Amino acid sequence: MIPYSRQNISEKDLIEVRKVMSSAFLTQGPEVVAFEDALKEKFSVYDAVVCSSGTAALHLSYASIGVNEKTIGIVPAVTFSATANAFRYLGAEVQFCDVNPSNGLICLDSLESILRKINLQEGACPGVISPVSFAGATAPIPDIHQLASRYGLRVIEDASHSPGSFTGEGKGLYKSSSCTHTDAACLSFHPVKHICCGEGGAVLTNHEEIGKKARRLRSHGIERPFNENHETPWYYQQTELGWNYRLTDIQATLGKSQLAQLGEQLDARRAIAKVYDEAFRPALFSDYFSCPALADGHAWHLYIIRFKKQGLRNRAFKFLKSRGIQTQIHYMPLYRHPYYKIRYGELILPGAEKFFESCLSIPMYPTLAPEEQKYVIEQLGLFCDTMR
Repeated sequence: MIPYSRQNISEKDLIEVRKVMSSAFLTQGPEVVAFEDALKEKFSVYDAVVCSSGTAALHLSYASIGVNEKTIGIVPAVTFSATANAFRYLGAEVQFCDVNPSNGLICLDSLESILRKINLQEGACPGVISPVSFAGATAPIPDIHQLASRYGLRVIEDASHSPGSFTGEGKGLYKSSSCTHTDAACLSFHPVKHICCGEGGAVLTNHEEIGKKARRLRSHGIERPFNENHETPWYYQQTELGWNYRLTDIQATLGKSQLAQLGEQLDARRAIAKVYDEAFRPALFSDYFSCPALADGHAWHLYIIRFKKQGLRNRAFKFLKSRGIQTQIHYMPLYRHPYYKIRYGELILPGAEKFFESCLSIPMYPTLAPEEQKYVIEQLGLFCDTMR
């Protein structure tokens, strides 16, 4: 079976992990700090707080800017549940925003319409927009920042799909995860992501207080105000209720090694996307599905094709599976899930519905072999042939 994605663990990674496995620290040791320092340098941010998952990163970032039961969290309808769930963990209500049906990114017109209508309550953090840089494409963060500033909301970028991506050029260039137009950005280190820790995540920020609070909440809300003149220098104290969202040194050293290879990973993904783009230009393919636009700044976490006729996507899913090719759907609109449907009622957003009914993620990962990619292309050609 050719998977839609998979981890890429190199011999360099294994060497680094073996070193930690025979060291004095398996957790709460120096590799965590070293990984955070490497992330700060790579993404040119003031602080990086690594944690146990991408979901934990979202939870920590929302909590660190004061999200509470008075907050409205605005998220694109097409994303993984965690983007919205982390708001609910803190008692906030969620508002679903429509997406651009051609690429799944948050729709600015829908966002502005929501901002005009919502009535933000008084509180420390009345509203937060969490745009998702989706499938490897950067969300329109500078435009979102302008809207957020106009209406008085905060912005947390869910950058789980997009380390190394960028949009715009010159003075209008925005690098995903740089936090130049956001309060924070969140990364995921799940195995299918660009940087693999097994599981893991990070909060990136240019705000000192957000970094401090996220680091404190990551470990039960405990501070260690060490002072060599204190009568008990081992002293620590819990100042608020936090969680155990720590990352181990084993995971951190794997992540640090993977981060050093991010450029190679991006080059491989971009080369695979180019092969797909060229192969799918003939009418045999283009009559039945469209491809994502090639862009220099795309990080290609996913390669999502979009079928032009209703019902074709599901038939293609089954056809390819029967021939040993795993594909995936990213994602069913969040408002369709029973939890959110019960809470907020029936909802239909046209852009999200159009994207969902047509999208199919085909194999995309750095170690996808040329012969495997050729086979995927051939089988999609056979499928299209059967639809004539």
